[in-house]
Formats: sequence, structure tokens, C-alpha cells
Amino acid sequence: MNMTILNFILLLAGGGDGGGGNPLMTPHLGLFFWTVLIFVLFWLLMGKFAFKPIAMALKNREDSINDSLAAAEKAKEEMAALNAENERIMIEAREEKARILREAKEEGDRYISNAKEKASAEAKKLVDNATLEITNQKNAAIQEVKNQVGMLAVEMAEKVLGKELKDQKDQQNYVSDLISKIDLN
Repeated sequence: MNMTILNFILLLAGGGDGGGGNPLMTPHLGLFFWTVLIFVLFWLLMGKFAFKPIAMALKNREDSINDSLAAAEKAKEEMAALNAENERIMIEAREEKARILREAKEEGDRYISNAKEKASAEAKKLVDNATLEITNQKNAAIQEVKNQVGMLAVEMAEKVLGKELKDQKDQQNYVSDLISKIDLN
């Protein structure tokens, strides 16, 4: 069977039955020996000079890829930590914003309340001043009416009695006495 496969390969290569074909394609024991020897020597040289550096390069590449994957994983973890930190900072900022708004509203309410109290106190003061002014005006008017009534009373009494007071001073004293005795309230 081995011979049949070998003959088939030789036939395809152009050597028919092994008789007159290509001498390199004809399997001779010497050619087979030298081919195997050269192949083994080539394999050993390649193993010593090529396979080790290639294996080292592949190992270095594998280590580099593993290091890159580890660095990527570490960066991913750091990014997750930064995202968590950012979220925490955002929550704190929202709370701070709410606190500032609440304090500003309270301060505004206090300001409005103080302004209302001030306006109320100012209005009360104005009303009190107006009341005092009205009272003073009323008292002055009453005093003026009393003086006029006194003068009229003196004139009438003068006419009635036919007596005129001689000087202005006596007249004023007499009017003051009459005014003090009159009670208009």
C-alpha cells in the first residue's frame, strides 16, 4: 500500500514507474537519508536560532497584551471609582444648591417680614404723630375759641354794664379770668 501511494505521487510528479523520470523525485535510500539529515539539521538550527527568538517575541507579545489588559481593567476600575466620586459630588452639589436656595428663601421671607414690621411701625408712628398733631390743633382751636368767646363776652359785658376797662392790661386780666372759668368740654 505504501508503495502504491508513493508510485501515485511519483506519477503525478512526472516520474511514472520509477524507471526514467526525474532523478530527484525517485526515492532512493541515499537521497532519503540526506534529505532527512538536512531536514533534522535545519530543524535543530531553526530551533536554536529562530524558534527561541520567535517564542520569546511571542511570549513578550503575550506579556505585553496581558499587561495592557490589566492596565485596561485597572483604568476601568478607576473610571468606575471616578464615576462614583462624580456622582457623590453631584449629589453634594444638589444638596448644597437646595440648602442655599432654602436659606435664600428664608432670608427673603425674613427681609419681607422685617420690611412689613418696619412699615407697620412707621405707619403707626405716622398715625400717632397725626393724632398728636390733631389733638394739638384741636386744643389750639379750643383755646382760640375760648379767647374769642372771652373777648365777645367782655365786649358784651362792657356794653351791658356800660363799663369799659381803662387799659389793655386790665382788659387782658379780666378776659383770662373769664376764659379760665368757661368750660367748653
